[in-house]
Amino acid sequence: MSLMIGVMGSAADLKYSKKIEEIAEEIGKEIAKSENITVYGAEKDYDSLSTAAARGAKKEKGITIGVTYGKGKKIFDKQNTDICIVTGMERGGGREFVLVNSCDAIICVSGGSGTLTEIAIAYQSNIPTIVLQKTGGWSQKLENKYVDDRKRVKCIIAKNPKDAVRKAILEIKNKELNSNKGD
Repeated sequence: MSLMIGVMGSAADLKYSKKIEEIAEEIGKEIAKSENITVYGAEKDYDSLSTAAARGAKKEKGITIGVTYGKGKKIFDKQNTDICIVTGMERGGGREFVLVNSCDAIICVSGGSGTLTEIAIAYQSNIPTIVLQKTGGWSQKLENKYVDDRKRVKCIIAKNPKDAVRKAILEIKNKELNSNKGD
């Protein structure tokens, strides 16, 4: 069965660079090349690093799942979304729970408060979190750190998109292996 790897990151209103956008797109390509599924936060009216990842995945003929807020399938990047999950919830009001909990791991690029929320949800749910080094935002602030002193899941630093996807897959397999040890 394919793994579901989420890509979380800044929305366009945080003014990320073209280089950061290319990194997000490359992550989507690498997820598709690994024959896994790209899961992302489908925005209604504007671009984001998550939608850049979906575009990258589609360039490699990968499968994408967009999790949107609100009550409709009107999303910014419809042409690069295979499956649209409509949560009926608003941004900051629950959509993030559905998005993150649909993922086996998340990869974060830059990121503002929405990405921080998604990282916190992954942390609370013991979902592996990979952060791209030197991309700014919460990804950079949490490089190789825990969200709190409980030390549940470290935000693992990745050097580049290929490294991020490789580490996400490895962390998912390690988590599965460790959860089967009690059987």
